[in-house]
Amino acid sequence: MFFTQEGNAVIGKKGNETLRVEAWGTDALRVRSTVYPQFTGRARALTEKVTPGKVDIAIDSEKGTAEITNGKIKCTINEVGVITFYKDGKKILREYYRSYGGSLSKECICLKIIARDYKPYTAGDYKFTYTLESNDGEKIYGMGQYQQDYLDLKGCTLELAQRNSQTSVPFALSSLGYGFFWNNPAVGRATFGKNYTTWVAEDTKEMDYWITAGDTPKDIIANFTEAVGRPAIMRSDVLGFWQCKLRYRTQEEVLTVARKYKEMGIPLDVIVIDFFHWPRQGDWRFDEKYWTDPKAMVDELHAMGTRVVVSVWPSVDRKSENFYEMYEKGLLMRTERGTIETYDFQGDCVEIDLTNPEARKYIWEKCKKNYYDYGIDIFWLDNAEPDLAVYDFDNYRYYEGPALEVSNLYPMYYAQAFYEGQVAEGNDKVLSLLRCGWEGSQKYGALLWSGDVQSTYESFKDQLSAGLNIGLAGISWWTTDIGGFMNGDVNDPKFIELLERWFEMGVFLPIMRLHGDRDPHNIPALVDDPNIDYGGGYLYTGQPNEIWSYGKECEEIMKKAIELRISLKPYLEKIYKEAHENGSPLMRTMFYEFPEDSKCWELEDQYMFGPDYLVAPIFSAETFEREVYLPAGTWTDIRDGKQYEGGKTIVAPAPIDSIPVFKRN
Repeated sequence: MFFTQEGNAVIGKKGNETLRVEAWGTDALRVRSTVYPQFTGRARALTEKVTPGKVDIAIDSEKGTAEITNGKIKCTINEVGVITFYKDGKKILREYYRSYGGSLSKECICLKIIARDYKPYTAGDYKFTYTLESNDGEKIYGMGQYQQDYLDLKGCTLELAQRNSQTSVPFALSSLGYGFFWNNPAVGRATFGKNYTTWVAEDTKEMDYWITAGDTPKDIIANFTEAVGRPAIMRSDVLGFWQCKLRYRTQEEVLTVARKYKEMGIPLDVIVIDFFHWPRQGDWRFDEKYWTDPKAMVDELHAMGTRVVVSVWPSVDRKSENFYEMYEKGLLMRTERGTIETYDFQGDCVEIDLTNPEARKYIWEKCKKNYYDYGIDIFWLDNAEPDLAVYDFDNYRYYEGPALEVSNLYPMYYAQAFYEGQVAEGNDKVLSLLRCGWEGSQKYGALLWSGDVQSTYESFKDQLSAGLNIGLAGISWWTTDIGGFMNGDVNDPKFIELLERWFEMGVFLPIMRLHGDRDPHNIPALVDDPNIDYGGGYLYTGQPNEIWSYGKECEEIMKKAIELRISLKPYLEKIYKEAHENGSPLMRTMFYEFPEDSKCWELEDQYMFGPDYLVAPIFSAETFEREVYLPAGTWTDIRDGKQYEGGKTIVAPAPIDSIPVFKRN
């Protein structure tokens, strides 16, 4: 391979391929490859201004090899272009190469497999497969949010695509002391196999990834978020309890609920107005028949100390007052074949194309006029993947390119639209609730939640793995629907017990938000007219979902939990500030705080909430005690003040009104 140096980068050329390895931030390198004449120049998520440390570059023109070192990480490239990475001199990762030639020829065989494999589409771009050696004994974490019970992702295959309850954020943190970010928004997959690791982009113009080395997971996350961005400091007026349900149909329903919380003396930080408060999807305004004076409603809620969230969907019904203007201006997604419809829930809809700057401006201006100017505090940017009638990614096209190439960026652009709009209005505390994201969403005030998950103990446990792994992928603002979203029957004692357990863990989530579509669906519509199929009046709603909706015992358990949450507000401000300063998640794996403790790398059913609180949820029915591992040190049970010496596993009581939580002394 022929190498040259360009500043802090090594440039390698072989045949039609150009390889660029560049120092990029603290102890980190960015690696790009293309078979086009030049790179695209797109930053993707690597948008922050970073300064590398001490960079050393050595090129051996006679041998055709090169190496580049930036602090703790070193990259070597041999004469046939095979890349190997070292941390403090120890090999941590190498490309998978099984072909002839070069210094690796003795350990390679005639499979003719190369690491960087470009497969061209006819008259198009490339399907790209990148293959790396797998390390025995390695554990892999991060990658976003997947609905599965695996915290350690070694052995898993993960789809790199956005779906309802699935968020692809392709950053992998290794137990060997490195982090690897796939800086590519293409639909694809990642496989962390026992024999090798593969990254696949279904449609791309180039390879682009970033890798860092660090002594601890906290160091790795700090390096990573330095390069991709960190969240602002969370606004302090939303750290208590959020009330939400499917769905408040009128402003009087909202006010009635808020007034009752006020009468009960229970602080309600936030109340949420869910979907179909609008006439049609894409109108982005209140249905005036049921929301007669939104400004007066918001003013009254503010007077009670309650902030207001309103749901926004990116889908636009053909019958919407805005559809044809947007269609004519090219502000909607396109299909490659067949009908232009992309979404079919309660209407014939097409999603707005938020990769288009003009579309982002359009939706914000509508929402500013019809919501923000009334005093709405926070936007709930739902269906942010976007949700599609069928996830046939090869059938969709955006302003920025084919969906196969760029669609994972969509939720990040959704957050950006509302962030930039509010910042222009002078709002320096922007917060938006989204059902999906990509790396960079955290810079735009995005609070992710885990989507429309089931009301089961199995799903409840999955949310812990999801929350911990998305935190290790650089997204520290995250939550879940307390109680789950689907199939929770308000008349079923088993569901109520699950709800109580979920609520108790909800105290120790970044945001404590009660939400769900509660069964049975037997509440009459507000409109008794079969000829009306639009507006908030005709659509179904779920059962009541306030803390008093499940009986007195459940109400008392929830009141106690809310009181505990309120007492934690100063601590919450502290750990949100830490997320802003170094990217640390609020929900942390045990090994994040105790990387030297091998036992903590094995634990998947307990976690740290910030640096001080160890939380041990209950993930099964009729369970009133559980084992809890306490790392070295002294720990205090916050319920009774009893102290324990760590370095061992104890059996902790878990009566129905509390879960084991220990404070680190």
